[in-house]
Amino acid sequence: MKKVKILCVCGSGVVSSSMVASKLKDMLAEHGYLTETVESSPNSIESDLGGNHFDLMVCVSPVYQEYNIPKVSGVGLLTGLGEEEVIEECLEILSKLD
Repeated sequence: MKKVKILCVCGSGVVSSSMVASKLKDMLAEHGYLTETVESSPNSIESDLGGNHFDLMVCVSPVYQEYNIPKVSGVGLLTGLGEEEVIEECLEILSKLD
């Protein structure tokens, strides 16, 4: 399995980001990825990035600043509407990693 690290961002950095992280781990495992996640809030992104490398950021709250990390809207993972599209977008980005 290929290891990837994903920063999951929601308003508080607790509930929604944990739900998204859990779904990402399960759904990406089906495609051969071992996923490590860190849950964060928009206000904590910079401190979470300090000294850490992330392959992808999946957000369910707006994140307007760019951090040189590919960013995907993960709202579909919360609502269940568009889940596959979110996973496909994540897989497309992750497939480009070396």
